[in-house]
Amino acid sequence: MAIARACIAGIYEHPLRVAPHHTVAQLHAEVAKGVLDDAGLTLNDVDAYFCAGDAPGMGPVAMADYLGLKKLSHLDSTDLGGASYLAHVGHAAMAIAAGKCRVALITLAGRPKSEGSSGTQVRNKYADAPDFAFEKPYSPAPLNTYAMCAMRHMYEFGTTPEQLAWIKVAASAHAKHNPQAFLREELSVADVLASPMIADPLRRADCCVVTDGGGALLVVHPDIAKTLKQPVVQVMGCGESTKGQMGGHVDLTYSGVAWAAPKAFAEAKLQPRDIKYASIYDSFTITVLIQLEDLGFCKKGEGGRFVEDGQLISGQGSLAFNTDGGGLCNNHPSNRGGMTKVIEAVRQLRGQAHPAVQVPNLEFALASGIGGALGTRHGASTLIMGRVS
Repeated sequence: MAIARACIAGIYEHPLRVAPHHTVAQLHAEVAKGVLDDAGLTLNDVDAYFCAGDAPGMGPVAMADYLGLKKLSHLDSTDLGGASYLAHVGHAAMAIAAGKCRVALITLAGRPKSEGSSGTQVRNKYADAPDFAFEKPYSPAPLNTYAMCAMRHMYEFGTTPEQLAWIKVAASAHAKHNPQAFLREELSVADVLASPMIADPLRRADCCVVTDGGGALLVVHPDIAKTLKQPVVQVMGCGESTKGQMGGHVDLTYSGVAWAAPKAFAEAKLQPRDIKYASIYDSFTITVLIQLEDLGFCKKGEGGRFVEDGQLISGQGSLAFNTDGGGLCNNHPSNRGGMTKVIEAVRQLRGQAHPAVQVPNLEFALASGIGGALGTRHGASTLIMGRVS
């Protein structure tokens, strides 16, 4: 496989899941150091910086100064919620191909666990959003809207709570091998169904964890990647989109990934059948099921049958997913899980995932994410990566 226009040369996931004594800026700085150490580069090598809405202050302006980035020629503060960091990889690849930069740093950090915010509150910064005056009186929260999507999917296609539970079962089967995972207890379908109902039909076990921490990625020119210490992982395809209220023509059974994924697959010149490992944003179990359909791993409405009986468990099923435990069990820093999805996909392509969950001879990997709320409006991005021999 020829080296593409850009490569992911560094990954880093902050080890903390609760960080009461850190500032958000400090977490950004620590993941930046970690990712540079992973790649074998320094701050002086970085000439592009990417961050999203989790970055404090004036975004890249404040953070570049705080981090000591003095040679920047390209900045990007695109915010697609949890999908931002997948889109950032694609944007960095385009900037590198255009000659705008050669080493792009992407960081994420937050403290929702320490600050007591699960992300369900409508934040003041959204008070001037055009939808706010119409929706705020009804107090929508992400959990309610995701439950609404799950109920609609069940009504339309006969999806069952047991099938959704299999997604959590797979995540927990992987998390037990991750010493840093927030939840390491392996669950059965019965365990998931026995957890308290939070918003019908979603139970507590259908919901992701809330954690502090963060992560970082380093996207570099292929010529640089070949000189570094880590196995080379190339950026093969990236697509992004949004989905909103569609002028009132709302279908709750699909996400913006339905538009983002075909773009990524076309750019990578691959098909869903070529993918043996996928990192899927898992804010809730229904988030995974709908994305699997939108990505083309199964037809719309067949996601329930696709995931049941352990089909997402590495070494057991047809498609290994979220082998770090994902947001359902491992880590959901700043309530923005896209970053960790890319990190675990790169680990898998490097052959550095835990031996118990490593997919053997993996050639291609996919990461998919949405940011916002599945039932109202969200950004979406799909990223396809490949190992370079």
